[in-house]
Amino acid sequence: MLDVTCGIDWAEDHHDVAVVDAEARLLGKLRIGDDAAGFQDLLRLLAEHGDSPETPIPIAIETSRGLLVACLRASGRRVYAINPMAVARYRDRHAASRKKSDHQDAVVLANILRTDAGLHRPLPDDSDLVRAIAVLARAQQDAVWDRTRAHNRLRSHLREYYPAILEAFADKRERLLAREARTILAIAPTPGEASALSRGRLRAAVMRAGRQRRIDAETDPLLEVFRRSRLHQPALIEAAMGRQTLALLAQLDAACRACDDLAQATEELFLQHPDAEIITSFPGLAALTGARILAEIGDDRTRFDTARDLKAYAGSAPVTRESGRSRRVSHRRIKNSRLAATGRHWAFAALTASPGAHAHYNRRRETGDRYYAALRHLFNRMIGQLHHCLTTRQKYDEAIAFTPPPKPQLATVA
Repeated sequence: MLDVTCGIDWAEDHHDVAVVDAEARLLGKLRIGDDAAGFQDLLRLLAEHGDSPETPIPIAIETSRGLLVACLRASGRRVYAINPMAVARYRDRHAASRKKSDHQDAVVLANILRTDAGLHRPLPDDSDLVRAIAVLARAQQDAVWDRTRAHNRLRSHLREYYPAILEAFADKRERLLAREARTILAIAPTPGEASALSRGRLRAAVMRAGRQRRIDAETDPLLEVFRRSRLHQPALIEAAMGRQTLALLAQLDAACRACDDLAQATEELFLQHPDAEIITSFPGLAALTGARILAEIGDDRTRFDTARDLKAYAGSAPVTRESGRSRRVSHRRIKNSRLAATGRHWAFAALTASPGAHAHYNRRRETGDRYYAALRHLFNRMIGQLHHCLTTRQKYDEAIAFTPPPKPQLATVA
């Protein structure tokens, strides 16, 4: 049990602070503003109750973000980000009537540290560089998800009146995300305008999209698709749907530009980190995927004492539920969702980049794992290897990572 602990119930414009001692006595309380003056008031309250650079008072709060948290971390204090659901469970221990107030929540947070600090993790002591990488990597991942939503909305809309454009780019891996598709949609947002396109204008659009070779081989099939006889919406409705297409296309273009710009900035910053060389030595991890991995695990190597801790955080390790005679093993639902999503991409890419990873995946499928379960098991193994390499400061070695199992010895009869 800690001698003095502090809890902060944060809000948008103010924060409630409570300080308690080892016997749960309330030593002080305060409401501060979300500004520099409020932060100074907080520091004075902590100093009055024994806070010093040598023995800083630990602080519990329900978020890991914001200026207040950033300033507390910069001051060298241990900051614990407590899950709000956990706070709600602890609150019932102090008030059976289920009453709630901001001050009471601050006291509950302080008491969580007083009694169960060992069950919670302080925020990691990551470098400023890795925190900057996390900002860009997460923003780029959000932009990718926004781009997918914008693409799906546009595709759903085009199905209602413009199937020709979907058919024209059905064989493209990027579909409507291809620059040619977006460039043609900008000049021909309706099937009537597409069928009226001349060869020269279509060639110019394809070249404007960036294609430099096989221009005619790209243009001729498009012309053939656009000029086929098809069903049409009434002219007035088709024109209105074309205007909606231009609006949806503008959203998709913005999302695509954000993805590209943020990806470039993320990769440039990631390559400055000393762990980048080790991370990108793994099969399936390029600069962008590696940046996402580093953004979520950080560079504080004391954060995960063992590979098992990291696997649980990533959601790749299974979870066991036992009660009486019942025992069930299932995949973990409480996890870092960003890291888990990146892990699926990593494992999939590793299938073609690493013979050992492919053989491991095949063995899991042969034992009965479905596709995602086998990928998750492969990610589980590889992130354990990443933890080892980062801890020991060595690069990935395929021969060590996937050593083939020893062949069984044949019994000899004397």
